[in-house]
Amino acid sequence: MDHDFCGAPRARLPERGRIGIFNRSHYEEVLIVRVHPELLRAEGLPDEALDDKDDLARSLPIDPSLRGRICTATARVSSSSSLHLSKDEQRKRFLARIEEPDKNWKFSRADVEERKYWDDYMDAYEACLNATSMRDSPWYVVPADDKENARLIISRIISYSCAA
Repeated sequence: MDHDFCGAPRARLPERGRIGIFNRSHYEEVLIVRVHPELLRAEGLPDEALDDKDDLARSLPIDPSLRGRICTATARVSSSSSLHLSKDEQRKRFLARIEEPDKNWKFSRADVEERKYWDDYMDAYEACLNATSMRDSPWYVVPADDKENARLIISRIISYSCAA
């Protein structure tokens, strides 16, 4: 691998006294290879590392100290939010992307293909969130079918986290 999956967010940490918000950040890379272990073959890992395990992606640890490693003397992760969209709402939004010309640019056939792995992704998210949520830096799973309420909940989480 060219870099560990913490490299990108670590390079973009905010300056002291500033708030940084990472959208999808580094966790997606972990989630995708848990659902599609074949992608690891393209990462330049030695063959023996890939051949030693029947299901390398599922056996990869999700490091519970990951967020601690991202933190430095000038930054701390106070909370993280995961927006949870129901399968039905995701379907509605995909159809809107197809039916509404101004949303066509958002549509990707790859999204339709990945939707077939819904249950696998839900398992991967659950494993990731359970492994990395910490008492001082919890994950908040926010229901996101209603965008307005999801934004309100996120703003409350950020406000609460900044005050802590």
